[in-house]
Amino acid sequence: MKAGKAMTKGTLMKAIATEHGLKPKACSDLIKSFVAIATDEVRKTGEFTIPGICRIKTRTKPATKAGVKLMFGKETEVKAKPAKKIVKAYPVAALKKHTSRNFKQLF
Repeated sequence: MKAGKAMTKGTLMKAIATEHGLKPKACSDLIKSFVAIATDEVRKTGEFTIPGICRIKTRTKPATKAGVKLMFGKETEVKAKPAKKIVKAYPVAALKKHTSRNFKQLF
C-alpha cells in the first residue's frame, strides 16, 4: 500500500491561508514561530506536545565501550561511540484512534 507524496511546507501554508482567508506570508510567519517555540521547549524540557497530532520526546543514548563482540559466529571489533541525544515523535492517542483501521469493517 503506497501513500501519495507528502505535503510540502508551501502547500501547507497555501491550504491554511485559503481556509482562513489569510495571506501565505502570514501563515509562513506563523509556522516559523511555531517551530521556534517547539524547538526551544524541546531543548528546555525534553518534551513537546502538538495537541491532537504527536508528542516529541528526547532521550540520551548512553555511550558504548570499545571491545570485541560475537556477531554471526565471528568475533568483530566494535569501536567506542559517544553518548548522543535522540529525538523521537510519538502519535497521540487521538491520532491513533482516528487513523487505526478496523479489519471487520474492511471485510
